[in-house]
Amino acid sequence: MAADPDPETRDELAALVAGGEVAELADRFSGTLEFGTAGLRGALGAGPMRMNRLLVQRAAAGFVDYLGQGATVVVGFDARHKSARFAEDTARVVAGAGGRALVLPGPLPTPVLAFAVLHLGADGGVMVTASHNPPADNGYKVYLGDGAQIVPPHDRVISEHIAAASRRDIPIASAASSSIERLGDEVVDAYLDVVAGCRLTEDCDPLSVVYTAMHGVGRDVLLAAFDRCGFAAPHVVAPQAEPDPDFPTVVFPNPEEPGALDLALAEAERVGADLVIANDPDADRLGVAVPTPDGGWRALTGNEIGVLLADHILRHTEGDDRLVVTTIVSSRLLERMADAAGVRFVATLTGFKWIVRPGLEDPRARFVFGYEEALGYSVTSSVRDKDGITAAVTFVELAGALSRRGATVLDRLDELALEHGLHATETWSIRVEDLAEIGRIMAAARGSTPPALAGHAVTGVHDYAEGGALMPTDAVEWQLDDGSRVVLRPSGTEPKAKVYLEVVDDVADGDVVAARQRAAAQLGALRTDLGAHLDVDAGRTI
Repeated sequence: MAADPDPETRDELAALVAGGEVAELADRFSGTLEFGTAGLRGALGAGPMRMNRLLVQRAAAGFVDYLGQGATVVVGFDARHKSARFAEDTARVVAGAGGRALVLPGPLPTPVLAFAVLHLGADGGVMVTASHNPPADNGYKVYLGDGAQIVPPHDRVISEHIAAASRRDIPIASAASSSIERLGDEVVDAYLDVVAGCRLTEDCDPLSVVYTAMHGVGRDVLLAAFDRCGFAAPHVVAPQAEPDPDFPTVVFPNPEEPGALDLALAEAERVGADLVIANDPDADRLGVAVPTPDGGWRALTGNEIGVLLADHILRHTEGDDRLVVTTIVSSRLLERMADAAGVRFVATLTGFKWIVRPGLEDPRARFVFGYEEALGYSVTSSVRDKDGITAAVTFVELAGALSRRGATVLDRLDELALEHGLHATETWSIRVEDLAEIGRIMAAARGSTPPALAGHAVTGVHDYAEGGALMPTDAVEWQLDDGSRVVLRPSGTEPKAKVYLEVVDDVADGDVVAARQRAAAQLGALRTDLGAHLDVDAGRTI
């Protein structure tokens, strides 16, 4: 307790000791939150297994020590509980270590921080955010000077520096230190120039758009981006417009979650909108819903948004050096589209730390688009992380361009199915209370391959833990004789296992409606059979 700089967590810990909360204390002191390629993320509270000021100070000390003497670090933060305090602690530790801290001017989207690292020529960056996690959580993402999140072995080496910092006194500068610079709006203005540069065509119809910030920090930057791009201001969902770390109107502040878009859809009905767009709390993800022919609304899947963005970008850019990237768990439709367009394609491990990597490592390639099915998109190499603001602008543009030629987003999805085959996907997340359950599920997948699923033989197995072309990771893929596939892996940020299903129908008869019906039935059968094989409840999904 003596080392803890925060009176709140000191008092919290003292109360647990006084109350004899042995089990709770054991849980909090059973280890230390592990620093990995996603940085740190966990519940706020006292103890080394929680996110708190002491842990953040040690993480900052280890990171700046890793970067080296005199390092410049950009520090950003969202509007979660303690985010501003953790950012201030980080800046003061950087300055105390002889470095220079550049602090963003207020709670801002994660992509602004990722952009700022590159734009300002910094040696590294820190973003205090837990993205779309529940309100009790916070997190700590780090970036290197290339503007991308860390990958191995950097995570291991930084973790070693953090452990070393934990064994010594950490110099902490005054808040008034000359080595701490409070940045102004010029960084956001430069980011908005990049957003405006993402425009690919002016041949678009104006659209009525409803937007929700999901109680996060995206609203002001997105409104400024719309204005900079010449779009009419969207209708903002008022109850979710202001930053609120308690996220009172949603169970989970994630556009993927059931019910998260309900208020936005109600607003769209009220104003007669053409499109609904949503950011998660740190605005690095984009959700989209579109009107259906029967007068309702449909939320697009992450894969559908991804292939629509890719299609728009590929049709409005040129060159066989263009590179598009997605992940091993995303739809294979992007690969077919890339082949047809004659451009480079790479499938990586999950996470934008990997998605941006091929564009950095191959000097012959020009990165034009990358996505992961969990609503993460990159439409510009100037931001080397997923970015829900630039993706939103691009999606509004593509929807407007389709409208100009008398088509809808759903029409274009049908056209892509006819051109490249229907790729129907479903993501199934199994939430667990005990993390050991995830290990059991993965062990069951590796220990027993089903001979068939949904009436089709399992003809191929790929255990990504064995490595190969990609770094080893905890994931298993089964391929079926009809072209369907199943991928299973643990979530990297939440207590759940994730299952990815994909069914491919070549629409030989030209009837997309019938193909979608066949694919939906096949997805349902896959889910039922897989749940039975793994002994999990097929209804525990998001």
